[in-house]
Amino acid sequence: MKKYIFSAIWVLLCVCAHAQVLSWSPAFPKDNDVVVITFDASKGNRGLIGYTGDVYIHTGVITSASANNGDWKNVVTVWNSNNPAHRMTPIGGNKFTYTITNPRSFYGLTGSETINRLAMVFRGYTTSGNPPEGKTSDLSVDNGNMYVPIYPASTVGIRIHQPEFEARFQPFYLPITLGVGASLPVEARSSKLANLTLKLNGTTFRTVTNDSLITGNVTLSATGNQVLVAEINDNGNIKGDTVRFFIAPPSNIAPLPAGTKDGINYLAGDTAAILVLRAPGKTRVNVIGDFNNWTESAAFQMNSTPDGRFFWLRVGGLTPGVEYGYQYLVDGSLRVPDPYAELLLDPANDPFITAATYPGLKPYPTGRTTGIVGVLQPRSPAYNWQVPNFNRPDKKGLVVYELLVRDFIAAHDFKTLRDTISYFKRLGINAIELMPVNEFEGNLSWGYNSSFYFAVDKYYGPRNTLKAFIDECHKNGIAVLLDIALNHQFGQSPMVQLYWDGANNRPATNSPWFNPVARHPFNVGFDMNHESQDTKYFFLRVAEYWLKEFKVDGFRYDLSKGFTQRNSCTTTNCDSGPEVGNWSAYDASRVTIWKQYYDSIQKYVPGSYVMLEHLGDNTEEREMSDYGMLFWGNMNYNFTEAAMGFVGNSNFSGALSVQRGWNNPHLVSYAESHDEERMMYKTKQSGNAGTGHNTKDPAVALKRAELSAAFLMMMPGPKLIWQFGELGYDFSINYCISNGTVNNACRTGEKPIRWDYRNEPNRAVLYQAYSSFNALRFHPLYAQVFLSNQVTYSLNGAMKWMRLTTDTSSMVIVGNFDVSAGAIVVTFPSAGNWFNYMTGENLTATGSAQAIALQPGEYKIFVNRGITVQNPTSVPTVPVVDRLQTKVYPNPLAGQSVLMYSLPRAASVDISVHSAGGQKVKQLFNGQQSKGQYQLNISSLQSLSKGLYWIECRAGSERAIQKIVVQ
Repeated sequence: MKKYIFSAIWVLLCVCAHAQVLSWSPAFPKDNDVVVITFDASKGNRGLIGYTGDVYIHTGVITSASANNGDWKNVVTVWNSNNPAHRMTPIGGNKFTYTITNPRSFYGLTGSETINRLAMVFRGYTTSGNPPEGKTSDLSVDNGNMYVPIYPASTVGIRIHQPEFEARFQPFYLPITLGVGASLPVEARSSKLANLTLKLNGTTFRTVTNDSLITGNVTLSATGNQVLVAEINDNGNIKGDTVRFFIAPPSNIAPLPAGTKDGINYLAGDTAAILVLRAPGKTRVNVIGDFNNWTESAAFQMNSTPDGRFFWLRVGGLTPGVEYGYQYLVDGSLRVPDPYAELLLDPANDPFITAATYPGLKPYPTGRTTGIVGVLQPRSPAYNWQVPNFNRPDKKGLVVYELLVRDFIAAHDFKTLRDTISYFKRLGINAIELMPVNEFEGNLSWGYNSSFYFAVDKYYGPRNTLKAFIDECHKNGIAVLLDIALNHQFGQSPMVQLYWDGANNRPATNSPWFNPVARHPFNVGFDMNHESQDTKYFFLRVAEYWLKEFKVDGFRYDLSKGFTQRNSCTTTNCDSGPEVGNWSAYDASRVTIWKQYYDSIQKYVPGSYVMLEHLGDNTEEREMSDYGMLFWGNMNYNFTEAAMGFVGNSNFSGALSVQRGWNNPHLVSYAESHDEERMMYKTKQSGNAGTGHNTKDPAVALKRAELSAAFLMMMPGPKLIWQFGELGYDFSINYCISNGTVNNACRTGEKPIRWDYRNEPNRAVLYQAYSSFNALRFHPLYAQVFLSNQVTYSLNGAMKWMRLTTDTSSMVIVGNFDVSAGAIVVTFPSAGNWFNYMTGENLTATGSAQAIALQPGEYKIFVNRGITVQNPTSVPTVPVVDRLQTKVYPNPLAGQSVLMYSLPRAASVDISVHSAGGQKVKQLFNGQQSKGQYQLNISSLQSLSKGLYWIECRAGSERAIQKIVVQ
């Protein structure tokens, strides 16, 4: 009897294990059963097929306390450990088994918590890196996890085990590729002995009595939708299990309709659209969506072009203005959204997007499909452009403000970002670069993990609010560039999923767009092949779309040096050694690719900016610069060393195009960008603590930031400012907002948003300095100075100087980057009167070498015209003299009123507001400050009752009174 029972269980195991990536016995396990798990590594993603090492189970449970199917409880295994207790037993043929004796005790559950499913994946073991994994074939669903259902003791049921299925959270039956006339094998198991029946499309083809197993074969007689049912009749109690599948007719062969292109093609009248999917080598594609109840059918099977490269279908019966969710079902198994969809629905991330950010977001079709869904909308709401034709600033004179919407405004939406335009106007920039705003994986991201390129990421708001922001920028003379990552894509991309090598967890060799293995160092995501015509087509469609649909003025291309097929990766560690040098060397094929892209972009919209994060061979950059492209010029290290007072490493002459031997000033030089440590943070942490001039001191560090900014912004050619750098942002790039620590794991994480810095006098002075620098750059008498390469300089010591000249206007900037006082010897271009632009003081130049005394951290900008700041939104300055001075501008108070004051020496400063009767009504500032110029934003005083007030400023033993009028 014991031998008979063992044999029956083994037969059951073998039957249930037939052709499945995961199977188990008994067929209906309870939480106190002995459950035998069988994993077939040749199925699913095939990540462990042929693996010769030990295979381990990684497992937990989904219980009544789990929030969702990813909320594993009581995980008893440790990832990438080699605990023998969790090692599986190989049984040959890439199959492995593991026995769980009594799940409730195995997982350590106590009390009344109910086990709903056992959750698991399978893995190898490695001493470095990530171990290989065995998962389901679609990692975008349940992250590839597998599940074994646990049933109540009283369950009466039946389950279909064949056709083949994957044990996802909701069991997924693999596509049936059989045609009419073929025989389909079917198998089902019941929870107890009973009468069992198999039916296809309502017709019974097999019955058994008093059994728990039923098998049979049925002949497929027609194409179209099929319904397979297994039933158990337990004394009149009938339960069933249903599998719906589709037998596809042969694809209709037809050429693409004239004028259509990849993606959505809306037809006249907006009641129909032609959908086009580029999918060479695929057998068949169906459109599923709201218009056909998400069901595969012959009516929505796409036509195939004669060359087998494209699938297309005309979808009619659409209502103008209505949003329709849809996907492509490829070869009966893979569900992907349209790569060209302009709106995506993401079940994992959309629930965290509020109605305030994205009003009226279409709900995800929960329970009807899985994965990301595309949306089409004939006659979508149009945007009425106020500036249809924007006159772009000269690219040689761009002052670009780089920002990440997420970390710039708390509302993280374009609607609120539009309200900050006045801030940019006062700062004086003429271009904004948005870090990637096309759909990327997750919500909280820098955006370089892009997956969809025609959709605005919903975490930043609807697409028309982005258009409104761009339009408002254009109305104020500000260009908008999009940062975009087209070196690579990530796993959510339908283009990645369409051609996927599950065994090696990378793009397949037949991908039209991607290299299976990256061809260059420092790659992220999956490397795009820019010598492929399919990739070139996609790249140019992306560029044309944003230039024409959103009227952006150009692009900053991330990792542009990766646009090469020359293989630099000859060793296992491609990110070090000679490979990096090989990658950075001159690459003629890469130059050709970029010139072709540049030419096409100029044809779409002449004058569009193409800015490359290349950071490569100077010969290559100079050649493409001469062709018209702009290049990022990273001088963060040198400028930061200068700010910290370490002059030995402070030569930042590499920020000048002329120093690199370029014919045109096309170098977008910067001291900070999103990618580098923040200058103020590093200066405060590691600055030179010189005697009497400690650059770690916050007030001194801000003045050092101003000194560095003065030289950067006075250099010819385009410039870039990283967000809040103009306010001395001093949180590390690796700051962890969750606990206040600094850790590289938090590099791309959220950062504090500090608009309150504007109210700190020392930071307001830095902001005003940037504004003044920009005002000089765009002053009609001096603008040409910054568009040329006519600059001489000495930037390799503590005392640095530059001379910029044109036929009529000249300027000289000098600065002391040491931590002690000194004098700089400089020769002015001509003798006569020169003016300190920042203070208005005069200097008589001899025309010969002359010495100018400078305090540590002090700089002077001399111009040969008697001008001060001409920007109408800026304010005059108060020179530092031998006594306390104050000034309010504008007065009567307005929205940007500031109190300017000059301290002749370090002192304890107290600033307060008093009514005309002498009563103190507000404290503005109290604290220790160093010698220098300061500004304090006092626009908040407009909330006071109308009338006359006095601002009293006390600095040590000195006192100054300033009358103000509140209207």
